[in-house]
Amino acid sequence: MNFKEKINELMKSNMTEKGFKLWLGVDSMIPDIWGRPSSSTGKYHKKSDGSVPDIAEHTYEMLYAGVKIMRMINIIKNTSRCDALLFSIGLHDRLKYGLKGDLPHTVKHHDQLIGDLLRDNFDTLKKVIEIEDIVMMIESVRFHSGQWSTDVSNKDKFKFSNFMPETQFVHMLDMLSTASCLKFPKD
Repeated sequence: MNFKEKINELMKSNMTEKGFKLWLGVDSMIPDIWGRPSSSTGKYHKKSDGSVPDIAEHTYEMLYAGVKIMRMINIIKNTSRCDALLFSIGLHDRLKYGLKGDLPHTVKHHDQLIGDLLRDNFDTLKKVIEIEDIVMMIESVRFHSGQWSTDVSNKDKFKFSNFMPETQFVHMLDMLSTASCLKFPKD
């Protein structure tokens, strides 16, 4: 089973039925960059063996760990809030190679791109996901890079206490994956 299949399997077992259907629809409309490196230069996201995972492996790693510990921020599986959190993790790097997924290198403002895309599709999302959960989802993807996020005006004054807990949760998972500190069972 490849990582995209594993992502969908994990999503299906933790999301609401409507949320998972929406996930499949959104996933099919966003450029398929699952097989592209999570770091185009090879400088970041290095595993302990020096390899760089693709976007799918990096995302699966975050999702796998996230569903194991989401109870720490009171997220319950098969709820709208869980749908939004898993969307946040699943989408956080999906525009890393630009809006069309065709750029040769990753773009620093991919956090802003995905945040704007979700904001621009708010009306569609609210048919399935609660409004406050969409707000969290947009914030979580927009600021998943923490103080290095595109929309942070002053990184020295950045504080996660000014954000929802899920935003720090997604950032923490991303940083742990980037530092090769997460694990999942190998097939």
